[in-house]
Amino acid sequence: MNEEQVMHLLELVAAGDMDVAEAVSQLKDGPFRDDVTGFATPDYHRRLRTGLAEVVYGEHKSAAQILEIVRRLAQDGAPVLVTRIDEAKQRQLAAELPDARINSVARTLLFNAPARKDVSDDEPFVAIVAAGTSDLHVVEEAADVCLAMEVAFEKIVDVGVAGLHRVVQQLPTLRRAAAVVVVAGMDGVLPSIVGGLLDKPVIGVPTSVGYGASFGGVAALLTMLNSCAPGVTVTNIDNGFCAGVAACKIARGISQAPDGRGARSETQAGVASRRGR
Repeated sequence: MNEEQVMHLLELVAAGDMDVAEAVSQLKDGPFRDDVTGFATPDYHRRLRTGLAEVVYGEHKSAAQILEIVRRLAQDGAPVLVTRIDEAKQRQLAAELPDARINSVARTLLFNAPARKDVSDDEPFVAIVAAGTSDLHVVEEAADVCLAMEVAFEKIVDVGVAGLHRVVQQLPTLRRAAAVVVVAGMDGVLPSIVGGLLDKPVIGVPTSVGYGASFGGVAALLTMLNSCAPGVTVTNIDNGFCAGVAACKIARGISQAPDGRGARSETQAGVASRRGR
């Protein structure tokens, strides 16, 4: 049960078209229903609370367990995201869920996948920036979160600090974003660079990409935590999932603002209006 369904239920009660007992019964069968599988207790209320249905962490679950959880969570048509599934599980799940969207790079599966939203000036969106092509698995994980949360996103890849002009060329797009996820391994400097160029929230994601002294991403993590660009926040190593959720919540908060102006400021809107004359 999502927010729209709860609102409809309450409207029926308010209009006298449904009695309170029936509404309570439906609520019990909806987000608050008790449903234990023996190995999991699905949280049907999470989408209503947070804007995203319970996400299934698949790395240490069997394909059969994942399948059972997904089918239960997807009963009301909500998008259900599964993360960290290897190739063998991807094949097994694809056979059972032929309509699911599988992203082999991100190691994710998305069931009941919404249509991707286009990036436009009137829609707050998330920019996902990667220092290198080797960081794409984390970028794709963050992108699938945006897709599941029905937030527009733009991917900007291979713009690391070894060729600083590349990220500078992307500033027009980055300035329009509601939030920016910056993914980097090696020295992990890119979030600081981006954070020093923008007035947007910047979420740094250190990756485990790099040579021996990178210590599996610890070096990039420490660099980001010690950023001299104020306002840069940092997730765990390779955690595109949490970065995507945080960025989407920022974008959604802007889209739900009372003035309804989305990511555009009054100045930007005025300039656009004058140009259209």
